[in-house]
Amino acid sequence: MAETKLYGYKLTPSLSSLPSLTTLRRHVAPFPSLVSFNTPKPPRLRVLSMAIKRSPKRLKYSAPRFTKEDGLLCVEADELGSDTWKLEPVIELLKQGAVGVIPTDTVYAIVCDLKSNSAIERLRRIKNIEPSKPLSILCHSLRDIDTYTTGFPRGDGQGHADIFRAVKHCLPGPYTFILTASKELPKQCVRYGTTTAKYASRKNVGIRMPDDAICQAILEKMDAPLISTSVRSPKENEWMIDPVVIADIYGPEGLDFVVNGGIRMADPSTVVDMTGSSPKIIRQGKGPKLHWMVAEDDDESAFHDDDLIPSAT
Repeated sequence: MAETKLYGYKLTPSLSSLPSLTTLRRHVAPFPSLVSFNTPKPPRLRVLSMAIKRSPKRLKYSAPRFTKEDGLLCVEADELGSDTWKLEPVIELLKQGAVGVIPTDTVYAIVCDLKSNSAIERLRRIKNIEPSKPLSILCHSLRDIDTYTTGFPRGDGQGHADIFRAVKHCLPGPYTFILTASKELPKQCVRYGTTTAKYASRKNVGIRMPDDAICQAILEKMDAPLISTSVRSPKENEWMIDPVVIADIYGPEGLDFVVNGGIRMADPSTVVDMTGSSPKIIRQGKGPKLHWMVAEDDDESAFHDDDLIPSAT
Protein backbone atom coordinates (compact mmCIF):
# COMPACT_ATOMS: atom_id res chain seq x y z
CA MET A 1 0.00 0.00 0.00
CA ALA A 2 1.15 3.60 -0.70
CA GLU A 3 2.43 5.71 2.16
CA THR A 4 0.56 8.88 3.12
CA LYS A 5 2.26 11.93 4.64
CA LEU A 6 0.43 14.00 7.22
CA TYR A 7 2.42 17.02 8.38
CA GLY A 8 5.77 15.27 8.47
CA TYR A 9 4.47 11.92 9.61
CA LYS A 10 4.33 8.86 7.47
CA LEU A 11 1.09 6.95 7.78
CA THR A 12 1.29 3.31 6.90
CA PRO A 13 -1.07 0.44 7.48
CA SER A 14 1.10 -0.58 10.47
CA LEU A 15 -0.53 0.58 13.67
CA SER A 16 2.81 0.63 15.47
CA SER A 17 4.08 3.39 13.17
CA LEU A 18 1.21 5.75 13.84
CA PRO A 19 1.82 8.76 16.13
CA SER A 20 -0.09 9.05 19.31
CA LEU A 21 -3.41 10.79 19.30
CA THR A 22 -2.06 13.56 21.55
CA THR A 23 0.75 14.37 19.11
CA LEU A 24 -1.62 14.58 16.19
CA ARG A 25 -3.95 16.87 18.06
CA ARG A 26 -1.08 19.29 18.80
CA HIS A 27 0.00 19.49 15.15
CA VAL A 28 -3.39 19.90 13.57
CA ALA A 29 -5.09 22.00 16.23
CA PRO A 30 -4.84 25.20 14.08
CA PHE A 31 -6.76 23.45 11.36
CA PRO A 32 -9.81 21.96 13.03
CA SER A 33 -11.69 21.64 9.80
CA LEU A 34 -9.16 19.22 8.32
CA VAL A 35 -9.79 16.30 10.53
CA SER A 36 -12.02 15.39 13.39
CA PHE A 37 -10.79 13.49 16.40
CA ASN A 38 -14.10 13.03 18.04
CA THR A 39 -14.27 9.44 19.06
CA PRO A 40 -17.41 7.99 17.60
CA LYS A 41 -19.88 6.53 20.05
CA PRO A 42 -20.24 2.79 19.90
CA PRO A 43 -23.42 1.71 18.17
CA ARG A 44 -26.27 0.76 20.44
CA LEU A 45 -26.84 -2.91 20.84
CA ARG A 46 -30.11 -3.92 19.33
CA VAL A 47 -31.92 -6.73 21.02
CA LEU A 48 -34.14 -8.52 18.59
CA SER A 49 -36.96 -10.58 19.99
CA MET A 50 -37.14 -13.61 17.74
CA ALA A 51 -40.21 -15.81 17.71
CA ILE A 52 -39.25 -19.44 17.35
CA LYS A 53 -41.77 -21.26 15.23
CA ARG A 54 -42.54 -24.69 16.60
CA SER A 55 -43.98 -27.45 14.51
CA PRO A 56 -47.41 -28.78 15.46
CA LYS A 57 -45.81 -32.11 16.34
CA ARG A 58 -43.43 -30.49 18.79
CA LEU A 59 -46.27 -28.51 20.30
CA LYS A 60 -48.17 -31.71 20.86
CA TYR A 61 -45.24 -33.31 22.62
CA SER A 62 -44.83 -30.30 24.87
CA ALA A 63 -48.33 -30.84 26.25
CA PRO A 64 -49.02 -33.43 28.95
CA ARG A 65 -49.50 -36.76 27.22
CA PHE A 66 -50.72 -38.86 30.10
CA THR A 67 -51.28 -39.04 33.79
CA LYS A 68 -49.85 -41.54 36.21
CA GLU A 69 -51.55 -42.41 39.43
CA ASP A 70 -50.19 -45.00 41.87
CA GLY A 71 -48.03 -46.56 39.15
CA LEU A 72 -50.93 -46.82 36.65
CA LEU A 73 -50.38 -45.01 33.36
CA CYS A 74 -53.59 -43.46 32.01
CA VAL A 75 -53.61 -42.28 28.39
CA GLU A 76 -56.61 -40.53 26.86
CA ALA A 77 -56.71 -40.94 23.08
CA ASP A 78 -59.12 -39.90 20.34
CA GLU A 79 -61.22 -42.87 19.27
CA LEU A 80 -60.80 -41.79 15.63
CA GLY A 81 -57.02 -42.04 15.88
CA SER A 82 -56.11 -38.36 15.38
CA ASP A 83 -53.53 -38.39 18.20
CA THR A 84 -51.93 -41.81 18.03
CA TRP A 85 -48.59 -40.21 19.04
CA LYS A 86 -49.92 -40.39 22.60
CA LEU A 87 -49.72 -44.18 22.41
CA GLU A 88 -45.92 -44.35 22.21
CA PRO A 89 -45.42 -44.81 25.99
CA VAL A 90 -47.99 -47.62 25.92
CA ILE A 91 -46.22 -49.39 23.06
CA GLU A 92 -42.89 -49.15 24.88
CA LEU A 93 -44.44 -50.56 28.05
CA LEU A 94 -45.97 -53.49 26.15
CA LYS A 95 -42.61 -54.34 24.60
CA GLN A 96 -41.13 -54.36 28.11
CA GLY A 97 -43.68 -56.90 29.37
CA ALA A 98 -46.48 -54.66 30.65
CA VAL A 99 -50.14 -55.66 31.01
CA GLY A 100 -52.81 -53.05 30.30
CA VAL A 101 -56.21 -52.17 28.87
CA ILE A 102 -56.94 -50.91 25.35
CA PRO A 103 -60.17 -50.37 23.38
CA THR A 104 -61.25 -52.55 20.47
CA ASP A 105 -64.13 -52.27 18.01
CA THR A 106 -66.30 -54.14 20.53
CA VAL A 107 -65.45 -54.01 24.26
CA TYR A 108 -62.28 -53.14 26.17
CA ALA A 109 -59.53 -55.76 26.38
CA ILE A 110 -56.73 -56.58 28.79
CA VAL A 111 -53.66 -57.18 26.65
CA CYS A 112 -49.96 -58.05 26.75
CA ASP A 113 -47.18 -58.93 24.34
CA LEU A 114 -47.51 -62.41 22.86
CA LYS A 115 -43.74 -62.92 23.19
CA SER A 116 -43.63 -62.24 26.92
CA ASN A 117 -44.36 -65.40 28.90
CA SER A 118 -44.23 -63.58 32.23
CA ALA A 119 -46.72 -60.99 30.98
CA ILE A 120 -49.12 -63.74 29.87
CA GLU A 121 -48.99 -65.29 33.33
CA ARG A 122 -49.63 -61.89 34.91
CA LEU A 123 -52.61 -61.33 32.60
CA ARG A 124 -54.12 -64.64 33.71
CA ARG A 125 -53.65 -63.73 37.38
CA ILE A 126 -55.12 -60.24 36.97
CA LYS A 127 -58.19 -61.56 35.18
CA ASN A 128 -58.26 -64.78 37.24
CA ILE A 129 -58.32 -66.97 34.13
CA GLU A 130 -57.83 -70.72 34.57
CA PRO A 131 -54.77 -72.19 32.84
CA SER A 132 -57.04 -74.43 30.72
CA LYS A 133 -58.98 -71.48 29.33
CA PRO A 134 -57.77 -70.49 25.83
CA LEU A 135 -56.86 -66.87 25.16
CA SER A 136 -57.43 -64.73 22.08
CA ILE A 137 -54.85 -62.81 20.07
CA LEU A 138 -55.26 -59.43 18.42
CA CYS A 139 -53.66 -59.37 14.96
CA HIS A 140 -52.68 -56.46 12.76
CA SER A 141 -52.80 -58.34 9.46
CA LEU A 142 -53.69 -61.61 7.76
CA ARG A 143 -49.98 -62.40 7.77
CA ASP A 144 -50.06 -62.56 11.58
CA ILE A 145 -52.96 -65.00 11.37
CA ASP A 146 -51.03 -67.23 8.96
CA THR A 147 -48.01 -67.16 11.29
CA TYR A 148 -49.71 -68.12 14.54
CA THR A 149 -52.45 -70.44 13.22
CA THR A 150 -52.78 -73.04 10.49
CA GLY A 151 -54.98 -70.57 8.60
CA PHE A 152 -58.51 -70.56 7.27
CA PRO A 153 -59.99 -73.45 5.27
CA ARG A 154 -59.48 -73.02 1.54
CA GLY A 155 -61.42 -74.48 -1.37
CA ASP A 156 -60.20 -77.83 -2.66
CA GLY A 157 -62.16 -78.06 -5.90
CA GLN A 158 -64.37 -80.82 -4.49
CA GLY A 159 -67.28 -78.72 -3.36
CA HIS A 160 -65.68 -77.24 -0.23
CA ALA A 161 -65.99 -73.46 -0.17
CA ASP A 162 -62.98 -71.16 -0.07
CA ILE A 163 -63.66 -69.69 3.38
CA PHE A 164 -60.48 -67.62 3.31
CA ARG A 165 -61.82 -65.50 0.48
CA ALA A 166 -65.05 -64.89 2.39
CA VAL A 167 -63.25 -64.04 5.64
CA LYS A 168 -61.14 -61.35 3.96
CA HIS A 169 -64.32 -59.35 3.33
CA CYS A 170 -65.22 -59.14 7.02
CA LEU A 171 -61.79 -58.37 8.47
CA PRO A 172 -60.97 -56.13 10.17
CA GLY A 173 -64.27 -56.46 11.98
CA PRO A 174 -66.13 -57.57 15.14
CA TYR A 175 -65.46 -61.30 14.80
CA THR A 176 -63.41 -63.80 16.75
CA PHE A 177 -62.44 -66.82 14.64
CA ILE A 178 -61.36 -69.99 16.40
CA LEU A 179 -58.53 -71.61 14.45
CA THR A 180 -55.99 -74.34 15.06
CA ALA A 181 -52.86 -72.86 16.61
CA SER A 182 -49.47 -73.24 14.97
CA LYS A 183 -46.24 -74.08 16.76
CA GLU A 184 -45.34 -70.37 16.78
CA LEU A 185 -47.99 -69.65 19.40
CA PRO A 186 -46.81 -69.82 23.03
CA LYS A 187 -48.18 -72.72 25.05
CA GLN A 188 -49.78 -70.33 27.56
CA CYS A 189 -52.24 -69.17 24.89
CA VAL A 190 -53.78 -72.43 23.76
CA ARG A 191 -56.01 -75.08 25.23
CA TYR A 192 -54.10 -78.32 25.69
CA GLY A 193 -57.03 -80.64 26.06
CA THR A 194 -60.25 -80.81 28.09
CA THR A 195 -61.99 -83.38 30.20
CA THR A 196 -64.14 -84.18 27.16
CA ALA A 197 -62.50 -86.76 24.91
CA LYS A 198 -64.10 -85.22 21.81
CA TYR A 199 -61.98 -82.10 22.17
CA ALA A 200 -58.96 -83.52 24.04
CA SER A 201 -56.55 -83.23 21.13
CA ARG A 202 -57.49 -79.70 20.08
CA LYS A 203 -55.04 -76.83 20.39
CA ASN A 204 -57.10 -73.86 19.33
CA VAL A 205 -56.92 -70.10 19.66
CA GLY A 206 -59.31 -67.23 18.98
CA ILE A 207 -57.99 -64.60 16.59
CA ARG A 208 -59.24 -61.04 16.10
CA MET A 209 -58.51 -58.14 13.74
CA PRO A 210 -60.37 -55.23 15.39
CA ASP A 211 -61.61 -52.38 13.23
CA ASP A 212 -60.50 -49.75 15.75
CA ALA A 213 -58.05 -46.91 15.08
CA ILE A 214 -56.44 -46.94 18.54
CA CYS A 215 -56.07 -50.71 18.64
CA GLN A 216 -54.63 -50.91 15.14
CA ALA A 217 -52.18 -48.07 15.83
CA ILE A 218 -50.77 -50.08 18.73
CA LEU A 219 -50.70 -53.38 16.82
CA GLU A 220 -48.91 -51.75 13.90
CA LYS A 221 -45.94 -50.81 16.10
CA MET A 222 -45.67 -54.17 17.88
CA ASP A 223 -43.38 -56.98 16.75
CA ALA A 224 -46.08 -59.60 17.34
CA PRO A 225 -49.82 -59.82 18.07
CA LEU A 226 -51.21 -59.05 21.50
CA ILE A 227 -52.67 -61.60 23.87
CA SER A 228 -56.18 -60.47 24.71
CA THR A 229 -59.03 -61.12 27.10
CA SER A 230 -62.24 -59.14 27.50
CA VAL A 231 -62.77 -56.90 30.52
CA ARG A 232 -65.61 -58.05 32.75
CA SER A 233 -66.67 -57.03 36.22
CA PRO A 234 -65.15 -59.52 38.71
CA LYS A 235 -68.37 -59.70 40.74
CA GLU A 236 -71.27 -59.19 38.32
CA ASN A 237 -69.47 -60.84 35.34
CA GLU A 238 -70.75 -58.06 33.08
CA TRP A 239 -68.89 -56.21 30.34
CA MET A 240 -67.03 -53.17 31.63
CA ILE A 241 -67.27 -50.34 29.11
CA ASP A 242 -66.05 -47.30 31.10
CA PRO A 243 -62.22 -47.06 31.15
CA VAL A 244 -62.27 -44.95 34.31
CA VAL A 245 -64.15 -47.67 36.19
CA ILE A 246 -61.84 -50.30 34.69
CA ALA A 247 -58.83 -48.42 36.06
CA ASP A 248 -60.44 -48.24 39.52
CA ILE A 249 -61.28 -51.95 39.59
CA TYR A 250 -58.30 -53.57 37.86
CA GLY A 251 -55.61 -50.98 38.61
CA PRO A 252 -55.00 -52.36 42.12
CA GLU A 253 -54.82 -55.87 40.64
CA GLY A 254 -51.59 -55.04 38.83
CA LEU A 255 -52.41 -53.24 35.57
CA ASP A 256 -49.62 -51.09 34.16
CA PHE A 257 -51.70 -48.81 31.91
CA VAL A 258 -55.20 -47.98 30.66
CA VAL A 259 -55.89 -46.36 27.28
CA ASN A 260 -59.08 -44.31 27.49
CA GLY A 261 -60.84 -44.36 24.13
CA GLY A 262 -64.24 -43.34 25.48
CA ILE A 263 -67.16 -45.38 26.75
CA ARG A 264 -67.97 -48.34 24.52
CA MET A 265 -71.10 -50.41 23.94
CA ALA A 266 -71.51 -53.69 25.82
CA ASP A 267 -71.48 -55.63 22.57
CA PRO A 268 -68.78 -58.32 22.26
CA SER A 269 -67.56 -59.94 19.08
CA THR A 270 -69.29 -62.77 17.28
CA VAL A 271 -67.34 -65.99 17.87
CA VAL A 272 -67.10 -68.40 14.92
CA ASP A 273 -65.55 -71.86 15.23
CA MET A 274 -63.57 -72.58 12.06
CA THR A 275 -62.14 -75.93 13.16
CA GLY A 276 -65.09 -78.08 12.11
CA SER A 277 -66.54 -79.05 8.77
CA SER A 278 -68.29 -75.67 8.46
CA PRO A 279 -67.93 -72.25 10.15
CA LYS A 280 -70.20 -72.40 13.19
CA ILE A 281 -71.33 -69.44 15.31
CA ILE A 282 -70.93 -70.33 18.99
CA ARG A 283 -71.63 -66.82 20.28
CA GLN A 284 -73.67 -64.24 18.44
CA GLY A 285 -72.36 -60.74 19.06
CA LYS A 286 -71.78 -57.49 17.22
CA GLY A 287 -70.77 -59.14 13.95
CA PRO A 288 -73.82 -60.17 11.88
CA LYS A 289 -74.30 -63.76 10.75
CA LEU A 290 -73.05 -64.09 7.18
CA HIS A 291 -74.41 -66.49 4.57
CA TRP A 292 -71.47 -68.89 4.89
CA MET A 293 -71.82 -69.21 8.66
CA VAL A 294 -73.93 -71.84 10.41
CA ALA A 295 -75.87 -71.06 13.57
CA GLU A 296 -75.39 -73.57 16.33
CA ASP A 297 -78.40 -75.42 17.75
CA ASP A 298 -79.46 -75.01 21.37
CA ASP A 299 -77.95 -78.26 22.66
CA GLU A 300 -74.45 -77.63 21.32
CA SER A 301 -74.64 -73.98 22.32
CA ALA A 302 -75.19 -74.95 25.95
CA PHE A 303 -72.10 -77.17 25.81
CA HIS A 304 -69.84 -74.65 24.09
CA ASP A 305 -70.74 -71.52 26.01
CA ASP A 306 -68.07 -71.73 28.71
CA ASP A 307 -66.09 -74.77 27.66
CA LEU A 308 -64.57 -73.82 24.33
CA ILE A 309 -65.13 -70.12 23.74
CA PRO A 310 -61.82 -68.32 24.18
CA SER A 311 -61.67 -65.28 26.41
CA ALA A 312 -62.59 -63.09 23.45
CA THR A 313 -63.39 -59.41 23.29
